[in-house]
Amino acid sequence: MTDSHNSGQHKDREAAAAEVRRMWQPTPSWTQPDPNDTEPAEEKDEQPDALSEDFQGDSWSTPAADQPVDQPAPWAQPQTTPPPAPPTPSWTQPVADSAAASWTQPEEYDEEPDVEAHSTDAADPAGDNPDRAPAGPNSPVFGGSSFHGSGAGFGPEQGAAPAQPGQGGQPAQGGPQRGQGGQGGQPLSPAAQHFFPQGIPGQQPPQPPQNLSFRTDDLIQALPLPREAPAERGVRSMLKLRPGSSERSERIARATAATAFRRPVTIVVANPKGGSGKTPTTLLLSGALGQARGGGVVAWDNNELRGNMHLRTHDTNSRSTVTDMLQAMPMLTQPDARLGDVAAYLRHQVSGQYDVLTSATTTYAQIEANDFDLIHRLLSRFYKVLVIDTGNNEGSSNWREAMKAADALVIPIKWKSLSCAAAVQMLEELDNQGPEAQRLIRRAVIAVSNGPGDVNKEVEKQLRPYFESRAAAVVDIPTDMHIAAEGPLDHSALQPATRRAALELAARVSEQVTIALNAPR
Repeated sequence: MTDSHNSGQHKDREAAAAEVRRMWQPTPSWTQPDPNDTEPAEEKDEQPDALSEDFQGDSWSTPAADQPVDQPAPWAQPQTTPPPAPPTPSWTQPVADSAAASWTQPEEYDEEPDVEAHSTDAADPAGDNPDRAPAGPNSPVFGGSSFHGSGAGFGPEQGAAPAQPGQGGQPAQGGPQRGQGGQGGQPLSPAAQHFFPQGIPGQQPPQPPQNLSFRTDDLIQALPLPREAPAERGVRSMLKLRPGSSERSERIARATAATAFRRPVTIVVANPKGGSGKTPTTLLLSGALGQARGGGVVAWDNNELRGNMHLRTHDTNSRSTVTDMLQAMPMLTQPDARLGDVAAYLRHQVSGQYDVLTSATTTYAQIEANDFDLIHRLLSRFYKVLVIDTGNNEGSSNWREAMKAADALVIPIKWKSLSCAAAVQMLEELDNQGPEAQRLIRRAVIAVSNGPGDVNKEVEKQLRPYFESRAAAVVDIPTDMHIAAEGPLDHSALQPATRRAALELAARVSEQVTIALNAPR
């Protein structure tokens, strides 16, 4: 009984090894015999295996000639009581009255399967396969009741009887789903599932078909993103490489400044202190927005009496001022009025791609609140962005009307005591004028534009934290001698750092305008 049990375990181990080889070899040896092997099967069966060489006194298949059949094996220990019968595997039903009967023959088979022809490699552990090590006494036992419903080398397609609960081990969990992943997608046999419960490594089970969507939004989102354009300057441009971090941030700022607003927007530049840089900041911002957006921007000098924007811009095609526009208002407000009709009263700045409406230059024409409303409605018909430069009188009606129409506020300052003090007083005054003015303060952008010798380090140290806490952003514009010359401001003559700072200012303002448009009223 002990020899039969050990022989059964050996055969189980051989069956498991043959099953694993069947999964990993492209052409299983049990389906296509080696054409070069001309040795008869009978002679192969008579050759002793590796275990027979290790144990000369016993054989796993047939009894030795010099040893009686009923003689115990050398390694068998004498027992006073008969050992319990080993559990019978679920896939075999040995014949009780015949010790010479085949232990692999099930009762339900009418014909004995050709086990010797299909398991030639399994019966010869130390045969022609160099990858296989000879089986020894320390080899792990892969057999007996550990198999789940398969015979020696028989897969499900060969008619092996399924495992029954309580007969020789537990059934494989997960069913055929866990045993997927054999070669060519074929399911693994229950014996192979014992070694590969999750399937063969590197072979995933087939994925279920995904639901296809033909909605326009889904199809557009599924399209690949356009490739980033190569660098435009420096060594990266010559090598056609991607832009660096600075150039990429500049592209982002330009795209932000070119945000498409859903309606015309108004940006007000205000600081009651004269000489704080309101007009240069207005022109810098207008030029940066005009270049990023490709036009559609107008800079308006909303000084109630006399501003100096006409001195800081190029006189291109007209010497008209806001007074001349007010006189032509009956014609310009007609339904058939065109942009060219309005542009006749404006100055076009070629380098910045924006237009300029200058203030009155005489003392007899002072702009009031009604005049501001007429001009604001007219310009909003033909321009997308209005950048308004204000005067120094916070009490004038046109100054207050500009604040009411503002979507964003830009406060130009210098790190000087008087310039900063006037900006702080203006913020405190606006803070007392209701929730709308308070929201405008939170969306304000501080533009620091210092001329030569304008920086006071102590003032900057004390007031920069204040402006950063009250406003949305603080943008530093470097000192530029072209601006300090107090002549017409030409964007093409600015230093690259100044143009980059102006673009950053335009991006920050555009962000606050977007917030204002999306905020509930």
